[in-house]
Amino acid sequence: MFEQMKEKYRRFRQWQLQPHQVAPLVNEPHECATCGTHYEGNYCPRCGQSAKIGRYSFKKAFLLFLDVWGLGNRGMFRTIRDLILRPGYMIRDYLQGMQMAYFPPFKMFFLLVALSLIVETGLNVKMENRLVSTQEQFAQGVNNAFTEKDSTSVTVAEDSSDSVKNFLSHEVNDWMMKHISMVTIVFLLLFSGPLYLFFRKSPAYPNIRFSEFFVAMVYSMNMIDIFSIVTNFLCLNVFLDFFFLFLIIIPIKQLSGYSYWRTLLHFILAPMLIFLVVFLAIFVVAVVI
Repeated sequence: MFEQMKEKYRRFRQWQLQPHQVAPLVNEPHECATCGTHYEGNYCPRCGQSAKIGRYSFKKAFLLFLDVWGLGNRGMFRTIRDLILRPGYMIRDYLQGMQMAYFPPFKMFFLLVALSLIVETGLNVKMENRLVSTQEQFAQGVNNAFTEKDSTSVTVAEDSSDSVKNFLSHEVNDWMMKHISMVTIVFLLLFSGPLYLFFRKSPAYPNIRFSEFFVAMVYSMNMIDIFSIVTNFLCLNVFLDFFFLFLIIIPIKQLSGYSYWRTLLHFILAPMLIFLVVFLAIFVVAVVI
């Protein structure tokens, strides 16, 4: 039993490391049903139509429906599968030129954000608006952060505190929800900068460029969004979303070739470096002023 499990894991590891294999060209002659071109291969060289166009079916209708939303190609499903089972190796394949095999990272990012909002606002097993409940929990957390005022407090101070509390619990949260894509991209840019300093000389991908590393971070965020969408659709605990953030070390570990412990250490040091830079900037501004 143990040997069988060990052998299956060995085969799985071999599959993880193996790049995507493109289907070989066929030698059968074809006549394109669209433009009438005679050719050999999988696609018409004139109009690009597949040689396996086949008859119309419900499966083809479903794929055409998905194509309206940018999902009706095998690259999207392959990308989702590989982001779950071999994320870092898939990202490396994409960065090394295998880009036709996988869905573009930024296009996938915005599609997943839109799908996530749809699921959170009612398209789930309980048909509940989980976005509202999350906002209420955030507002409750802000309210708890403000201690009750002493009875001798000045009324103006209380009004000022209430204004700040309402601003943090409503205006800021509403603005972030409306601009979640922009907020996430800006966060990734800020976080990728110091993190790149630790991974730019990694053993598995030496001399990686910052633009390539940022693409890897976007794909990693796409992986987290996939898990988050599934849990939100099943209406599982909302705190699982915070747990999924720790999974981001898996694709970066596979991409870089570092150990899990070293990758985790770099992820801990990166925000500390951000705080240090911010602190020094504030200190310099305070001294100058």
